[in-house]
Amino acid sequence: MENRVVRSACRMCHGVCQVLVHLEGDRVVKVTGDPDSPTSRGYICPKGAASPDLLYHPDRLLYPLRRVGGRGEKKWERISWEEALDGMAARLTAIKEESGPEYFAMQQGTGRPYTGYTTRFANAFGTPNFTGVAHLCYLPRWLVSLYTLGQLPICDIYGFGDEYPSCVVLWGCDITRSGASDGMCGGMFQRALRRAKKVIVVDPRRIAAAEKADHWLQLRPGTDGALALAMINTIISEGLVDRDFVDGYTVGYERLVEHVRTFTPEWAAPITRLDPGEIRAAARTYAATSPACIQWGNAVDMSACNAQTARSLLILRALTGNIDRPGGDVLWVPPAGVKQRSVFMNLEVPGLQFRPPEVAGRALDAERYPVCPITHPPTFWRSIVEGDPYRIRAMWIVGSNPLLTMSNPRQTEKALGMLEYLVVSDFFLTPTAELADLVLPAATWLEQEDVVNLHKIWCVLARVKVAQEGEARDDREVIFDLAHRLGLWEAFPWESWREHLDWALEDTGMNFEEFCSRGILRGEMRYHKYREQGFATASGKFEIYASAMEAMGAPPLPVYREPPMSPLSTPEVAREYPLILTTGAKIREFFHSEGRQISSLREKHPDPLAEIHPETAASLGIEDGDWVWVETPQDRVKMRARLWEGIAPDVVSAEHGWWFPEDEAPGHGWHRSNVNLLFGEMEYDPDSGSECLRSWLCRIQKV
Repeated sequence: MENRVVRSACRMCHGVCQVLVHLEGDRVVKVTGDPDSPTSRGYICPKGAASPDLLYHPDRLLYPLRRVGGRGEKKWERISWEEALDGMAARLTAIKEESGPEYFAMQQGTGRPYTGYTTRFANAFGTPNFTGVAHLCYLPRWLVSLYTLGQLPICDIYGFGDEYPSCVVLWGCDITRSGASDGMCGGMFQRALRRAKKVIVVDPRRIAAAEKADHWLQLRPGTDGALALAMINTIISEGLVDRDFVDGYTVGYERLVEHVRTFTPEWAAPITRLDPGEIRAAARTYAATSPACIQWGNAVDMSACNAQTARSLLILRALTGNIDRPGGDVLWVPPAGVKQRSVFMNLEVPGLQFRPPEVAGRALDAERYPVCPITHPPTFWRSIVEGDPYRIRAMWIVGSNPLLTMSNPRQTEKALGMLEYLVVSDFFLTPTAELADLVLPAATWLEQEDVVNLHKIWCVLARVKVAQEGEARDDREVIFDLAHRLGLWEAFPWESWREHLDWALEDTGMNFEEFCSRGILRGEMRYHKYREQGFATASGKFEIYASAMEAMGAPPLPVYREPPMSPLSTPEVAREYPLILTTGAKIREFFHSEGRQISSLREKHPDPLAEIHPETAASLGIEDGDWVWVETPQDRVKMRARLWEGIAPDVVSAEHGWWFPEDEAPGHGWHRSNVNLLFGEMEYDPDSGSECLRSWLCRIQKV
């Protein structure tokens, strides 16, 4: 039996680390980090190491399944791919002809390699109803970056300009534990933290990086926007501004000076619960230690002012001259000759150019959220239940488990049951997939070929297919095949996925096979590009005063909004629910709701945890490891108590994404510890439609 090692690119999370896949014959026996990789230097997280366990899991979906009983009766029949896609094409065609394309909807999960192709399919089909989690995950930061400076800035941790960040700010992002963010792996970021002279951590939880940080700003959950404005105020009032950058390459600075005059650290102190001196000291450190970078995270996105807070953090970067400079927050240069397939760099990828103009006005979200890049999810699910303005008839869910990932899952469950036709593409029969009419088996990354560039931008990596279990297929191959059956050749002119990959590389002089022998192509990084070419905005400058935001009806200068449920905004609720609930902290062993059935990961993290301060637990008779109820005015869920001094006494941090594959189907106990049950209808961020999942009110008691 031949033993061999294949270099590839992992996709168990967002990091896209280069890895070595070890095979005995045709069987993958382990995956290890690639020590020669410039993207990850041998790093691999537990999820990546568990890739073979996912590939060969006995419960994996390996063939298309069609429901033959009632929904939830667990009665399925195996069918061929031809039957599955022919039947799907026939149903969607009938619905389009009978009711219109908008009566079909799509949903995808977090940013996977199929990102861009799912939206392209929806637009080519003619539906404006595409939904997911983008309104509170990454996309608001990306969009306001487009409006402010034309591209998303990323921490320059690789030293391409012979300089590394001297000051690193981790703002709501525990990247060294989660394993990845923004196309960077946690191991590489850990190196940057070790090199840095100063480290600032903004987080309600004492994450590992906070242990040795120069400043740990333990703010009240949901008040990031107030802190950012106070830091802007400090930098301006103390004359710490980089005048060369601000005077030469920005617009709106004088308006900002007047706008933030009242947003002093003293104003922010009672909101954030930070000492004004702490705020000033951190702002001074950040402004005085250059180059500096800010690594922001998902915590910024789940708030009453996520787009506005992101704007404040962009402005902090500009005021200190840390935009596109070595060791600062840079605008990556992609590899020459590779056709750009990342939606974050090429706005033609999602296929808006193929959407018929008349359908835009028939989208379900009549409520307008100018920085919401998708159909607003709470509005979407409510429209199905209420039939207002109309009821979606068919839906295709790709790589998502909305019973676990939507903020009002009981409404989501009701809506799913009201659909005429539901298709789910996934690795397993999840609680959501069990409600489907048709289930399509998705390929793991070990069963895919790809030119990987969704998040990395500065390089593209080769992903090599090394295995094939059953009839699992790459979601993009399925999208192509279905699009061709529906006659959508203009949007999908490639005969196959491999032809598409060769097309993406044709200007490099290589085909996909030749690219795989290289493994990586890098861009030639250049800094201070704005000096010659300006910024990709209407003014050609960094827009402190964002004209694009103003045109959409959103504030052109950043503001702070208090969470709609908090000790300040709802004191009457706080009397009954005195603890601040924050959710969504990333779990090292799992990727959102994935991985609970992988034994090697579950052994490391067997139960859903709620972090509680020991003083609070003692007052309620709770000991470490006890099962507790976490309860809000909406519902309650069961979690295991983890006593920890790393959070404030009045804060509870509850894990998300929990279901129990070992429990009986259908359902697998999805409602038992699903933290999203604790949220219902609420006041949403008026710019993005975001829910405040990081700042709610709760109470706890021992089970």
